Amino acid sequence: MPKMKTHSGAKKRFKVTGTGKLRGRHAFTSHILEKKPPKRKRALNGPAEISANDGARVRRLLGEGSVR
Repeated sequence: MPKMKTHSGAKKRFKVTGTGKLRGRHAFTSHILEKKPPKRKRALNGPAEISANDGARVRRLLGEGSVR
């Protein structure tokens, strides 16, 4: 059986932390920033934790065979 390949797009966008959580970028941070208040933009500028609902899909793309 051939090895499963990691999804190239996913490996550039998501990271698994040491404790097994998934981190990625916040939504709403790439364009139309002029109308968003600075407070909101600052709140969105750190990494976001990926929700459990999306986590299984992201883990499969990253090549983690067994979904936790």
